Amino acid sequence: MVHSKILIVEDDFIVAIDLKIHLEKMGYHVLDITDNGNDALKKTRETNPDLILMDIHLKGNIDGIDTAQKINNLYHVPVIYVTGYNDKNTIKRANITEPFGYIVKPFEDKEIQTLIGMVV
Repeated sequence: MVHSKILIVEDDFIVAIDLKIHLEKMGYHVLDITDNGNDALKKTRETNPDLILMDIHLKGNIDGIDTAQKINNLYHVPVIYVTGYNDKNTIKRANITEPFGYIVKPFEDKEIQTLIGMVV
């Protein structure tokens, strides 16, 4: 298996660490974890990930949807949303960013592995 490089953007520390542990057990390389959009943009530029797992609700003044749009425009890195927000308006707004998928919390390992496998 190719060890795909993944950046986690998640404002809940426990969820982020849990996700990191699951991804590493699956053989993926987690480059970093950040909890806000500005750091996500910086880390994307610095680390050149193969994929970003992005929460929609983030700390700071830029949410995950706006962050994903900027990343898409600047770096063309695929984004999968990992979120507890799956209401119609949020999904409609997020779809504008052309994500590669959604994983709704709480997530299952198989769901993550299947979706990531389709992207990288």
